[in-house]
Amino acid sequence: MLYALAVFAPLVGSLIALLFGRQIGDRAAQTVTIAGMVLASICGVSSFVDLIYSGVPAGVISLGTWVEAGSFHVEWALRYDALSAVMVAMVTCVATLIHIYSAGYMAHDNTIWKFFSYLSLFTFAMLMLVTADNLLQLFFGWEGVGLASYLLIGYYYDRPSAGAAAMKAFIVNRVGDLGFALGIALLFMVFGTISFDGIFAAVSQHQNDSYHLFGTDFRALEVIGVLLFIGAMGKSAQLGLHVWLPDAMEGPTPVSALIHAATMVTAGVFLMARMSPLMEYAPYALGFVCFMGASTALFAATIGCVQNDIKRVIAYSTCSQLGYMFIAAGVGAYQASVFHLLTHAFFKALLFLSAGSVIHAMSEEQDIRKMGGIWKKIPLTYTVMFIGSLALGGVYPFAGYYSKDAILEAAYAAHTGVGAYGFWCGLIAAGLTAFYSWRLLILTFHGAPRADQHTMDHVHESPWVMTVPLILLAVGAVLAGVMFHEQLLGEHWEHFWGESIKLNPANKVLEHMEHVPGWVRLAPSVIGLAGIALAYIIYMGMPALPARVAAAFGPLYRFLLNKWYFDELYNAIIVRPLFCLARGLWQVGDATIIDGVPNSVASLTGASSGQVVKLQTGSIANYAFAMLIGVVALVSIFLIFLR
Repeated sequence: MLYALAVFAPLVGSLIALLFGRQIGDRAAQTVTIAGMVLASICGVSSFVDLIYSGVPAGVISLGTWVEAGSFHVEWALRYDALSAVMVAMVTCVATLIHIYSAGYMAHDNTIWKFFSYLSLFTFAMLMLVTADNLLQLFFGWEGVGLASYLLIGYYYDRPSAGAAAMKAFIVNRVGDLGFALGIALLFMVFGTISFDGIFAAVSQHQNDSYHLFGTDFRALEVIGVLLFIGAMGKSAQLGLHVWLPDAMEGPTPVSALIHAATMVTAGVFLMARMSPLMEYAPYALGFVCFMGASTALFAATIGCVQNDIKRVIAYSTCSQLGYMFIAAGVGAYQASVFHLLTHAFFKALLFLSAGSVIHAMSEEQDIRKMGGIWKKIPLTYTVMFIGSLALGGVYPFAGYYSKDAILEAAYAAHTGVGAYGFWCGLIAAGLTAFYSWRLLILTFHGAPRADQHTMDHVHESPWVMTVPLILLAVGAVLAGVMFHEQLLGEHWEHFWGESIKLNPANKVLEHMEHVPGWVRLAPSVIGLAGIALAYIIYMGMPALPARVAAAFGPLYRFLLNKWYFDELYNAIIVRPLFCLARGLWQVGDATIIDGVPNSVASLTGASSGQVVKLQTGSIANYAFAMLIGVVALVSIFLIFLR
């Protein structure tokens, strides 16, 4: 009962705010949605405690039949196991704090009831996704998250940039979702079911099944694994399908925090963990997952080093950290992947909401080049953002230290070529992450003020409704790692995870992690501290140096500043050709041929009838003459044919 309440309470709040928001007013809409989230978080945490610590058995909560068509039968059910319980507790807690924060941040918005309704709808869709007991129900939550993200990213619909960003996110995710949908279809073809229990029980029986594709036979499980990961690439913004993520910053800052920390972008990581019993028998697909995750981690970290928008720096940080999660999943350390997902939710939500507090204090300014010298004016925001950066940078004993180091150790312990690639990419990205995190802190809070005097005079700390969630998230960023490390990754991890993460007996990566060399354990901390020191030297000690370096390495700097020119490349090879094709089909195919021919015939008929009408003069003499001409013509034709 508590578990179901945790899932559906946000939906009830969303519907009340959406349907009756205008009538009950903004304050009541805020209250009902926040109350629904508080109730959901209490129930979510209680359900997690009951399952893990009180011995309540895992199981499935059936809500009734959803689809029944011949032999195809789908139940609407909530899966209650360790993986789902962890996700429900995390999503509800973080989303609740974001809801409370939004009450202050969006205080001057004109449609508060609509915003809070969308926010709760987003949360409900994510909860449906993580509690699904079959792939169709998971796909429902998957698409629900996509719809809600479209509504929230484009919330400021009067801004053309926001509308374009929402459309971009929607379209790019549809590309990934096509792969996911094909994967589900192939799963049904192979297994005859889309129920998780049915699929996982039969994996060993179908591990040698083949699928004919592109004139070659592939192992069916490998094809399924790749297709599922393509879906994950879209939602979790992996290299190639990442282009929507930075543009999603057009939405209000609480939306950025919710998308990038607790909900949408983590859906792909969850999918890999949920499908672990199948992915374990698709080693080449896992190798592809690890390769793409490692490439994304390094790629996004390089871009984060030169961005100037405070939210975009953190957005590329999200992209990079998601890459880490896929490195872990790709080497079979799904536990480490979910562990980093959990810790990342706290410190990334903290960083985004802290950025929102800075923007609020700086009169909506987001360019860090126009900030500086404000740490004494907003000390609380500075402190919590510093804590979030320590966690992101993997500094001991903050949360990121435990989960990020575990991922790098797992990549090394895999003893594979792709694992080594993941380790070195992740290690370099760790140094870059520490560097751009402190670049952000220094340029935002330290040095001489670079804003105009009017802005500086109005810099102020955020109200308590915004700062209390920041403090609570900061506590999570400090304690989440040390609290859950032993349970999620310790020697008794099998007791914690139960059947929710089921490994191939040949997968010994967690055991091998205990025996990695000492330098592997120390390297992330050393390179992270080096990145922090480099940022201090450059931006505090020699503030004129960054401009000189950018000028000296102009092409490289512009390459990174323009995000490796992915948008320009896609515009050149996909967007513009498709626009030209669409315009041609419209102007030639539709307007000229499909509409043009009938319209021309209609115009000819109208013109002809207009001329014929002129014969109707009303003169009897004219009519008699016309009849005579007709008779002569008829007689002439008759005589000609009689010959």
